Amino acid sequence: MIITVTTSTISTITSVTTVVAMGLTAAISIIAVATLLGFLATKELASVTNSSFPQRLAGFLSIGILPLVMVFAAIVAVNIAATLG
Repeated sequence: MIITVTTSTISTITSVTTVVAMGLTAAISIIAVATLLGFLATKELASVTNSSFPQRLAGFLSIGILPLVMVFAAIVAVNIAATLG
């Protein structure tokens, strides 16, 4: 059985792959930003009290905030580059 691939088939596959990748990128970006907002809000609320558990929780959340801030900066940079370009 021989499968023939035409140029239109390849361009259709490329278009579908691009659309799916863009949708997946948008979903991951939304999840990352929502997680960052959740971490920042929880850290603020936990750092207000003088109890030991909320203070430890605020310290643990600091570990995850920095990478998420870097992801947020990358998302913003890509969106600005896409807008300008």
